[in-house]
Amino acid sequence: MSSRPQSQRDPNIERDEPEVQHYVERLAMVLTEMGFQRMAARVFATLMSTDSGQLTAAELAERLSVSPAAVSGAVRFLDQLGLVAKRREPGGRRDHYCLVDDLWYSTFLKRDRMMIMWRDATVEGMSVLGEETPAGRRLGEMCSFLDFMIRELPAMFERWHQQRQEEQRKAG
Repeated sequence: MSSRPQSQRDPNIERDEPEVQHYVERLAMVLTEMGFQRMAARVFATLMSTDSGQLTAAELAERLSVSPAAVSGAVRFLDQLGLVAKRREPGGRRDHYCLVDDLWYSTFLKRDRMMIMWRDATVEGMSVLGEETPAGRRLGEMCSFLDFMIRELPAMFERWHQQRQEEQRKAG
């Protein structure tokens, strides 16, 4: 029997909960190696493994065997990245931490804005350091790459939405 509340699992799907927990820790380890804070990686992996995509701080703390304070810090970090949002049920007293709708699109869209800021700072650095100096040329290459990504990302986002709509249409 699952330790998850009935409202958060599909009663028609049986899962090996120790294997699920093992997977959560493996995913968290990969995310940590990619630069996530360890607790944020564990919280995100836990939310990704739930059918509902949402849990309260108390549920996250219980599943991860950590303090609610550790969950709070992790959720704050994930919120800054645009990966989770805090929601409260109407009339409810507890906050639920939810995966953001259209998670990957909104996360990368936020990165797109960051790339523009990064590119702009790179242009300033080229001006300060001199475009023909070794440092200026390195910044110029970075600027060229960032310009390329900024130009290409909107088309990639559009292709993603088209693919997603097609997959949803086929699924019914």
